[in-house]
Amino acid sequence: MNLWLGLIAVICSAAGVLALLCARLSVRRSNLRLEEMLEAAMGGTFREKSFSEDVHSVTEARMAQYLASNQLHIRRLEEQLAQISGLLSDISHQARTPMTNISLYAQLLEEQELSGEGRNLAAELERQTNKLQGLIEALVQSSRLESGLLVLHPVHGDLSAAGARAAEQYRSRAEEKRISIVLELCTAPAVFDEKWTEEAVCNLLDNAVKYTPEGGCITIRSQSYELFSRIDIADTGPGIPEEEQAKIFGRFYRASGAWKQEGIGIGLYLTRKILAGQGGYVKVSSAPGRGSTFSVFLPKLSEHSERHT
Repeated sequence: MNLWLGLIAVICSAAGVLALLCARLSVRRSNLRLEEMLEAAMGGTFREKSFSEDVHSVTEARMAQYLASNQLHIRRLEEQLAQISGLLSDISHQARTPMTNISLYAQLLEEQELSGEGRNLAAELERQTNKLQGLIEALVQSSRLESGLLVLHPVHGDLSAAGARAAEQYRSRAEEKRISIVLELCTAPAVFDEKWTEEAVCNLLDNAVKYTPEGGCITIRSQSYELFSRIDIADTGPGIPEEEQAKIFGRFYRASGAWKQEGIGIGLYLTRKILAGQGGYVKVSSAPGRGSTFSVFLPKLSEHSERHT
């Protein structure tokens, strides 16, 4: 009797162990299947394979519905961005001629025998026309960057050369305010789009000249690291409070102390987008009364090169 009871106990114990092993195996298979689904979904290769009533099949069906809905939403969003970009391009194209004519008429008015107030009004008319043209062009650039219509072409080059070219473009404006531009450049190899990176550096230098008071100094430095190269634009302007430093890279945001200066608050936003599109970034180091330093970082290797190292 005891022998039979012992044998039954052993059989029950073995059955319990077997059931536990089967349960663990089932869980493991479920986890592996779910991991396969997620990897396929993230890689864009997900396809519904099971068409039964089990849990995996139901999960596959729901994931397939979600991905299809998500793709449809993405396509609609891309279409909307393309329409907006096209609309802005059309506005820019159609507005260019009348704005050029208005600017020309304003210049002709300034050459006429006008009163002091009349000359001031003509000058203000030309200034506002140029401001409107700059706003439209900035919006077009922003829209093209966001929609992917404006394609960047990063190649190997010397980042310090972009800094030197930007300095030459703004040297005369700086001299008008008796601002000195000091170059402390060394070879800084990086992978970047020369045209648009120079545009980004010019945006930073434009702000530096704009906010640096007369008699101040702007220093452009470059430095090479193991993975990145860096270029700094340091000014002796009023500085930026810490609580505003993260906000100034947003579209149309202007710091609280910037209301007296010309601008529409999109230059830093464009700079951030241009650099992000090349695997780089921009950051600021500043404090009220101590000036500001904007630093551009760009990689030394392209994504293509990294995949083959």
